[in-house]
Amino acid sequence: MYQRILVATDGSTLSKKAVNSAIAMAQLTGAELVALKVTPRYPQSYFEGGIILQANEIARVEKQWAEQGQAIVDAVSKMGLAKGVKVKAITVRSDIVSEAVIAAAKKHKCDLIVMASHGRKGIKRLLLGSETQQVLTHSHTPVLVLR
Repeated sequence: MYQRILVATDGSTLSKKAVNSAIAMAQLTGAELVALKVTPRYPQSYFEGGIILQANEIARVEKQWAEQGQAIVDAVSKMGLAKGVKVKAITVRSDIVSEAVIAAAKKHKCDLIVMASHGRKGIKRLLLGSETQQVLTHSHTPVLVLR
């Protein structure tokens, strides 16, 4: 059925449910799992120009985010391997999560994307956005959304 499943995770409790479901699905179908964590490109302040960071501080923060992201996908890899699922753990740097997820699915020839959604509605959705909604509406790869 599925050959390669991409699961997008941020390490949160909600995304861990998506990871567990993706591992179970990969185990049932014999698919390979691609675990993806998207990290931001550089620190941004809420007030443009309000906080000036030195180049070495930006590099330190980016390195810390990269290490944390790698730890998250490595944990997914470990969970998958324990269930007999082959897992490719990747991190991508991007400021637009939805575009990074879609591009990674395309690059790794995934035939399913698994993601979690908070299911926010109304003003919360407008203010906080919905990366899952963007993936759903722009991806040519099928998307399984879990809550």
